[in-house]
Amino acid sequence: MIDESHVRDLCDAANDDAALVLLEGRARVVEQPSGEESRGALLVITKRDLVERLGPDPSDQDLHDVAGTLSDTVGKLGA
Repeated sequence: MIDESHVRDLCDAANDDAALVLLEGRARVVEQPSGEESRGALLVITKRDLVERLGPDPSDQDLHDVAGTLSDTVGKLGA
C-alpha cells in the first residue's frame, strides 16, 4: 500500500506541510493536507514529522524501513 516511492516523494516535497495520505484506498502525497484535494483522506504522516524522524537526508534503507512500518500501521487500521 505504501512503498518507498511514496516516502521519497514526501521527502522531496517543496512544502514542509506536505503529507502522505490515503484517499480512496490509495497512498498519495498532497501539498496541503487540509486542502480540497485531500478531503476525506486519512493523514498518514507529514513531511515535517518524517524529517524529524529520519533527518534531512535519509538513506534508501531508511526510506524502505519507514515505508514498511507505515504500510503495516495503515494495514492494521483496516484502511
